[in-house]
Amino acid sequence: MTPEPATVSATTDLTVGGMTCAACVSRVEKRLGKIEGVSATVNLATGRARVLHPPGVTADELMAAVERAGYTAELHLPPEPRGEAESEAAPEPEDDRSERDRLVITVLLCAPVMVLSMVPALQFRNWQWLCLMLATPVAVWSAWPFHVRALRGLRHSAATMDTLVSLGVVASFLWSVYALFLGGAGRPGMRMPFTLLPSAGGEVAHVYLEAAVGVPLFVLTGRFLEARARRGTGAALRSLSALAVKDVTVRENGKERRVPVEQLTVGQEFVVRPGERVATDGVVVSGNSALDLSLLTGESDPVEVGPDGAVIGAAVNAGGLLLVRATAVGGDTRLARITRMVTDAQAGKAAAQRLADRVAGVFVPVVLTLAVTVLGFWLGAGADAQPAITAAVAVLVVACPCALGLATPTALLAATGRGAQLGILVSGPQALEALRHVDTVVLDKTGTLTTGNMTVAHLTTVPDGLDREEVLRLAGAVEQGSEHPLGMALAAYARRSLSDRALPPVTGFRATPGVGVSGTVDGRVVEVCAPGDDLPEPLAKAMAAAETAALTPVLLRVDGVGRALIGLGDTVRPGSYRAVDQLRRLGVEPILATGDREAPAEAVASALGIALLHPRCTPEDKASLVGQLKDGGRRVAVIGDGVNDAIALAGADLGIAMGSGTDVAIGAADVTLVRGDIEAVADAVRLARRTLATIRVNLVWAFGYNLVTVPLAAVGLLNPMVAAAAMSASSLLVVGNSLRLRGWEPAGRPAGARARGARRGSGQ
Repeated sequence: MTPEPATVSATTDLTVGGMTCAACVSRVEKRLGKIEGVSATVNLATGRARVLHPPGVTADELMAAVERAGYTAELHLPPEPRGEAESEAAPEPEDDRSERDRLVITVLLCAPVMVLSMVPALQFRNWQWLCLMLATPVAVWSAWPFHVRALRGLRHSAATMDTLVSLGVVASFLWSVYALFLGGAGRPGMRMPFTLLPSAGGEVAHVYLEAAVGVPLFVLTGRFLEARARRGTGAALRSLSALAVKDVTVRENGKERRVPVEQLTVGQEFVVRPGERVATDGVVVSGNSALDLSLLTGESDPVEVGPDGAVIGAAVNAGGLLLVRATAVGGDTRLARITRMVTDAQAGKAAAQRLADRVAGVFVPVVLTLAVTVLGFWLGAGADAQPAITAAVAVLVVACPCALGLATPTALLAATGRGAQLGILVSGPQALEALRHVDTVVLDKTGTLTTGNMTVAHLTTVPDGLDREEVLRLAGAVEQGSEHPLGMALAAYARRSLSDRALPPVTGFRATPGVGVSGTVDGRVVEVCAPGDDLPEPLAKAMAAAETAALTPVLLRVDGVGRALIGLGDTVRPGSYRAVDQLRRLGVEPILATGDREAPAEAVASALGIALLHPRCTPEDKASLVGQLKDGGRRVAVIGDGVNDAIALAGADLGIAMGSGTDVAIGAADVTLVRGDIEAVADAVRLARRTLATIRVNLVWAFGYNLVTVPLAAVGLLNPMVAAAAMSASSLLVVGNSLRLRGWEPAGRPAGARARGARRGSGQ
C-alpha cells in the first residue's frame, strides 16, 4: 500500500460496492494511491474506504478513481439514529432480499442435478438432459453476479475471486455441454458413477454439471452466511446508534412541549421521566434518581444523581423525575463520541492484515497462471482432456483470497463492538497491538487511581457524644456558606449522606482565613477548624491516623468542646487494588507518577502495593519518565485523566484515558475507559491479547488452507464441487472464529454481569 502522505488536511469515507475478496481491497487501495498525496485504507468487512488526501482533492475525484478500478463508490453517511423498537423492526435491506431469493431459487434448481449426478441408482433414461435444463439457469442466471464482476474486472485489467468462480463455472458447464453433444454422454441410458476424485477418463466423457451448479451454489451460500455473520460483528455499533433518543420534552417558562432531539440546544432544560432515556449530556437542575448506564458503559450498578450531578445521554432513568440542563448536543455528546471512536477503530488494519492484503494483490493472477500451467502439464503428459480440465477447474475454484481479506476486519469488528459494550473504546488495531505488548504502565493518581474529588474519608467521634449523622448535620450546616474546597466537599458529603433530611440553617456565619468557619446552628455554636494540641485521646489517635493516610483533618467543636475529627481527602477508587494486582499478574509493571506531594502519593502507593513511585511530577516530568522507560526497551502505557497527563499520553506507546477525564486527555489517548473504572485496564489487555490471537489463527487458517488445497487440486485429487464447498467453508470458518469474540467475558467478572453482557452481545 502507498505510504501515508506527510501532511494530510482532509479525511473522506467512501462506501465501496462490488468488493468480494482481499484482491479487490488491494486494487482499490492501489488505484486511490495513484492520486498524488492520497493514502487509503479499505475494509472488506465493512465495505468502507477511509481516504486521507490533500484539501485540493475532491470526493468526486476519489469516487471516480474507485469506479475506474471497476467498483462502485459513494460518500459514506452514518446511519440515522433509531429507537430500539424501530431498530428491531427495521426492514430487511433490498440487496439482502435479492441475494436470499437468488439463493433459494438456486437451491431448488441445484438439488435434482446434484442428487441425480451423485446417486447412480436414481439415474433414469435421459436424466442427463433434465440436468442440463436445470443447470443452465444456474450457470447463467445464478452465477450472473460473478460473470458481471469478472467481465468488469477484465475491462479494467483486473482479476479477482469472481474471475476464478466465473471461469470455474463456465469451464465446467461448457465441458458438460461438449460431453453431452459431442462426447457421447448424451446417449439414452448413459450412467455416470460418482466419485469425490476426478476420473482418469474412459469411453464416455463425464458430465460435470454437478460442479457447474455446485460452485455457484456453495459460493452463494457461503457469501450469504458470511454477510449475515459480518453484520453480526457490527451489532454493537448498531446498538449504540439505537440508543439515541428521537424526541425530548423541553420545559420553558413552566410549560412543556415535545420536540425532535435535533432542535435541542445547549442550555435548554428538558424533563426525563422514569423509564425514559436521557436525551443528551447535561446537569441535573432538580430531582433525584438512579441512572442505568449498563448499555452505554458496561457498568451494571445504577448511578445515583441529584442536583448539580452530571448525566450522560442515552442513560435510562430508573427512578424519579429529573429536570436536566443540556450541556452538549449532537456530535459533542458522549454517545456520539463513543460511536465515532468505534467506527474509526473498525476502519483500521493490523500489520498482519497489510501483509495478507499484499499477498492477495498478486494471488489471483498467480492462481490463473497456475491453472493454465496445470492444464498444459496434464495435456502435455498425455492425459485425456477430461481430467486435465477437471484439475484446472478445481484449482480455479478452490483458491480463496476471501479468507485473507476477512481475517482481521471481522475480528476487529467483533472485538471493538464487545469492547464498547464493556466500556472499553480502542482507537484501532494499532492500539490493540500496542496493548498486547505493553509491559509497563505509568499511572496517574488523582482521578485515575483515586476519585479526584475531596470527600470525607474518616470520621471519629468522642465516646458517648454525638452520633455520625448529627456530626455531619452540624458540620455540613455551618460549611454551607464556605467557599473553601474542604468546606464545600464536607457540605456536599453531608447533603449526600443525609438525603432524607435537609441541612438546618446557620446564623452568624463567620469564616476566618487559615483557621476555619463558625456559626450558630439550632442554638448551638458550631465551629469547623484546624485541630490543636488539646485533643481528647480518641481524636488525637484519629488525627495521627489521618496524617499517616495523607488526609486533611478538621475538628468539629460544639459550644467550645471538641466532638469529632473529620478526615478529608481524595479516596482510592473501588477496584484500584484489583486493577493493579491484575496488571501485575498479566506481566505488566505498575509505576505511580503524580504531581501530588510525597505523603499522599506514598499512602496511595502503599495501599495498592505499587513499588515504584514518582511524586511531584510536572507534565514535562511525566513525559520525560515515559521517554526514559522507552529508551530502556520498555513498552509503556500511560493511564491518566487530566490536561497534565496529555503530553505523557501522547508520547507513550499506548495512551489510556479515563472516560470521566478531560477532553484533552481523551483526545491524546489510544484507549478510553468509558465507565471510568480502572479495573477495565486489565480487561482491555486481555481483550487485546484474545483479539490478536484470533487474528493470528484466522491468518494461519487462510494461508494454510490455500497451501494445502491448491496443490491437491493441481494433482487431480479434488473434485470441483468439493473444492467449491471447501472454498466457502474457509471464509465461514474465519468469520465464525471472529464471532467468538462477541461472547468474550473478562476473567473474574460476576455471573450476573456475564449474563447481562451476553444479552447485550446478542442484541436482546
